[in-house]
Amino acid sequence: MNLVRPLEIAKEVLHLEAAAVKDQISNLDGQFEKAVQALSKITEQGGQVVVMGIGKSGLIARKISATLSSTGTPSFFFHPTEGLHGDLGMIRSLDGVLVLSSSGETEEIKKIVPLLKERNLLIVALTSEKKSRLAKLSRYTIISKVRKEACPLNLTPTASTTAMLALGDAIAIALMRLKGFKASDFVKLHPGGNLGKKLTLTVQDLMRREKDNPKVPMDALVKDALIEMSRTRLGATNVVDKNNKLVGFFTDGDLRRCLQDDAALLDRPLREIMTQNPTTISPQKSLHEALNLIREKKFDNLPVVDPQGHSVGILDERDLLAEGIV
Repeated sequence: MNLVRPLEIAKEVLHLEAAAVKDQISNLDGQFEKAVQALSKITEQGGQVVVMGIGKSGLIARKISATLSSTGTPSFFFHPTEGLHGDLGMIRSLDGVLVLSSSGETEEIKKIVPLLKERNLLIVALTSEKKSRLAKLSRYTIISKVRKEACPLNLTPTASTTAMLALGDAIAIALMRLKGFKASDFVKLHPGGNLGKKLTLTVQDLMRREKDNPKVPMDALVKDALIEMSRTRLGATNVVDKNNKLVGFFTDGDLRRCLQDDAALLDRPLREIMTQNPTTISPQKSLHEALNLIREKKFDNLPVVDPQGHSVGILDERDLLAEGIV
């Protein structure tokens, strides 16, 4: 009796699908570039990218269409069968069509593509067969060919659909980059959920301020900073001058490191061991930018200062986590 080892099978499948995606790099040629530029021109003129496919290719087509729409390229999924029964009117003369079919010989595709061609529409094929009917009828053909499916029978679309999905992402991101799609554009399309929060909320919406903003004067002792850090339970404190301008930052990590070498540390002037000219962030910056900075610097907290350098708050990573931002 053969013992099935799911973990080994999973690793084999992932290796096969990763290799299939990587193989698409060598499949790319000038047809890809021309297709993307043509689709970009279509949308610049007010058209949409209509994505269609049947079966597993249809499911991938839906995801590609959703990715296009969310990255600034107007798009919708179109079912070829419904198109043969009246829905062709949904496709306008200024639209472009991205057709997915691994074989390029799917019956519904073979019936509908000639009708699209009669209307002189831009047709881009995403297929594994360069000599297929779909490829011959399309203006541009992007080849998505894999050596074998992850399915042991080499029948079920697995590696091939993964590769097709990756190429769809490549098309979407190329179009996104061509049109200069920015974070501010992204916000307009993703106002809800954690993505929306990252981009629409700013540091001042989440920072600790006023009495919750830990601050000690620059002539304080280390033990004074420890008391303030304990009071606010943030594990860090801003250090300010008499005009409330930030001159340093001190964390519990600094305390632990220095305490190992100096038993009398608590009675030392804070300015001798604080971090001078610390990394700061503006209250107007988005939480997305704040999160990137926290991850890049591996910080737990960020001091927040106004344009004049005054300490106005502190941003704690735990607050980002509680808000669902991290």
